Amino acid sequence: MPLNDSKIKSAKPKDKKYRLNDGDGLVIVINPNGSKLWNVRYRFKNKECILSLGKYPLITLLEARQLRDKVKKEIILGHDPKALHEKKRSEQNGDFNFATIARKWCDSNRQWSEPHRIRVLKTIETNLIPYIGNQHIASLTTQELLKPIRLVEEQDKTELASRLQQRTNAIMRYAVQNGYINYNPAQDLTGCITKKKTVHRPALEFNQIPELLNRIDNYNGRLITKLAIKLTLLTFIRSSELRFARWSEIDFESKEWTIPEDREAIDGVRYSYRGSKMQTTHKVPLSQQSMDILKQLYEISGDHELIFISDHSSYKPMSENTVNQALRSMGYDTKTELCGHGFRTMACSALVESGLWSTDAIERQMSHQERNKVRAAYTHKSGLINERIQMVQWWADYLDAIGTEFVMPYEFNAA
Repeated sequence: MPLNDSKIKSAKPKDKKYRLNDGDGLVIVINPNGSKLWNVRYRFKNKECILSLGKYPLITLLEARQLRDKVKKEIILGHDPKALHEKKRSEQNGDFNFATIARKWCDSNRQWSEPHRIRVLKTIETNLIPYIGNQHIASLTTQELLKPIRLVEEQDKTELASRLQQRTNAIMRYAVQNGYINYNPAQDLTGCITKKKTVHRPALEFNQIPELLNRIDNYNGRLITKLAIKLTLLTFIRSSELRFARWSEIDFESKEWTIPEDREAIDGVRYSYRGSKMQTTHKVPLSQQSMDILKQLYEISGDHELIFISDHSSYKPMSENTVNQALRSMGYDTKTELCGHGFRTMACSALVESGLWSTDAIERQMSHQERNKVRAAYTHKSGLINERIQMVQWWADYLDAIGTEFVMPYEFNAA
């Protein structure tokens, strides 16, 4: 029997939700909390679908029947009513959907460089917007926000999933701060992604460094590779900071290497836009030994923009595997004994072990992120450059000294 207002009003809630049928797919769902919601059930392309029409009595029985008839008409015309409804809602939401708010959030971060802003937006457009971009910002639940992040995590991309969780929270917090929503459901995402345990890169003990220096000196591969290994050991910089280096970054007069926060991308080379990992300009004082190596490198690639050119093209950098391949050819297992990144560990350990240098100077030289914002502001502004100039020279002299007679870092004083 068709429904009437009296029957709908007298319908009482039960422990579980139930529905009353009006006919031709129109039903009203009575929820345990007493709310009453209109649904229309239909089949489209042999698939059963349900379209929510709204709450009773906001949507009256007559209006619900009119909407049901409209649904039936759309099916006859070959349209999916639910898809049309979602498209219309998206257009109506326009300025208030997740995609729009996410882009506004990106534009609001004035401290970002333009390349960094583009990269952040790209990760959002690739991983979040296809799934929740059209949804009204106020309709999103914690579970809906989590779904696209889980998809990334299931691909074993836990670092990316963790960044997406942080950015989703920041976007929704921005929405609260600007009056689009009253509550941030993304704050309940905290702890949803379990980061993998950090795997420390293999590095040598101090007493094994002389043998390493000997193997480097006797390396029979490309000269530019040997020089790259030596410079990495002397400066402790990261792989991408080294590989994508330009001659314009080297100041031979002041003996300083300025690694920018971003570099101009090289066509066809992944991540070639990377500069300093910490996204701030990183100044690296250079020892005399580093300067001598750079002068040798200038004889090889000084006519080109890149310092460490590929053996196939002077417009492309050396491969990301070059240093580790060279270490393997020297007899090192780069998974268990020594890899290029391990040079940073060795240098940092020696500087600490020497007892000569402040923690701030070491951390600044290593380009580590300071968690304390006050200290970070201090070390970034001061740069501690004078201490670091002495420090890198001490490390270079220490490496020269132990090539002939080994001493522990705390026993060595270049003066």
